[in-house]
Amino acid sequence: MSYALPHVERITPYPVTEAALDRSIVKLDQNESPYPPSERVIQLLANMGEHVMRQYPDAAASQLRETIAAHYGLSRERIVIGNGSSELITALFRTFIDQQRTAVMPYPTFALYQVAAEAANAAIHFVPTHDDFTVDTEALLNTDASVIALVNPNAPTGRLLSRDEIETIVRRAPGLVCIDEAYMDFAGEEHSAIPLTLEYDNLVVLRTFSKAYALSGARIGYAISSPAIIRAFEKTKTTYNVSSISLALTVQAMQDQSHMLGIVTAIRTVRDRFITSLRKIGFQVIPSQTNFILCTPPARQGCPDAPQLVHLLADNGIAIRYFNVPRLQDKVRISIGTEEQMSILLNLLHTFYPNI
Repeated sequence: MSYALPHVERITPYPVTEAALDRSIVKLDQNESPYPPSERVIQLLANMGEHVMRQYPDAAASQLRETIAAHYGLSRERIVIGNGSSELITALFRTFIDQQRTAVMPYPTFALYQVAAEAANAAIHFVPTHDDFTVDTEALLNTDASVIALVNPNAPTGRLLSRDEIETIVRRAPGLVCIDEAYMDFAGEEHSAIPLTLEYDNLVVLRTFSKAYALSGARIGYAISSPAIIRAFEKTKTTYNVSSISLALTVQAMQDQSHMLGIVTAIRTVRDRFITSLRKIGFQVIPSQTNFILCTPPARQGCPDAPQLVHLLADNGIAIRYFNVPRLQDKVRISIGTEEQMSILLNLLHTFYPNI
């Protein structure tokens, strides 16, 4: 028998992908960087001393917070570091939401939010996006929720709200607004809500080093908000929540902005070419401001539908993502890899969907 609490028994776990032991597999299923991190990161990792394993990490993450603060022109009191932004998502529900305070999000969005809400026994409500998957901001505001949470650009759609649209939501919201900017590096800092945290004390912005900085394995994310909100996060996050290794590597990555921007430029270029090629084959592609695209395969007789395509590509050594949930069942999500990886994928797609 299980001794778990009733609300835990009801949780459907977040779907995870097993690590690919075969390095020949083209992984286009988890929005990881196809490019290596900064050489500064690689060199530091190679030369680390034994003390980083023997001693506890800096629980305050002082150097990384100072580095992030300097980059954005903020004080470190406005920043908290998490074990990936995933830890801060779970902390959001533990800290600010319960059965009496409802969170609202657009649908579809990053599924971890629902899992985190269920784990915290917190109330969450979803508002459908428009037919083109743009966010219905008025519907979100009309819910009177205590917390509005948005992934911007959204996952898995890739749709982006402008900073002006975000500011309208923050200004009119009756409670807290959380903007998850995991993919904002690919959209551009001009769209980021981080500057608004200096004007509005009800705004939290989440960021991660997993995507554009090529540090998915380091598991480092951060939140930027008012000092009062950051103090609340610090009360509910785990002590020593990130390793000394990850903290040190992330400082180096943050200080090498030119490398990160090089990754962003490369992925944008490959993404836009890939979208053009997909549309020529007959795929319907939702415009994306991220390092992935959500698309619908052409409905041709004898050609694979979305779930069949995932299995066919897996048989050929390519992993992409399928979501067996409402509104996404006819679609696949494809992470953007290198030019060579996307060419391999396109060659296969041409064989599965020959021109009529």
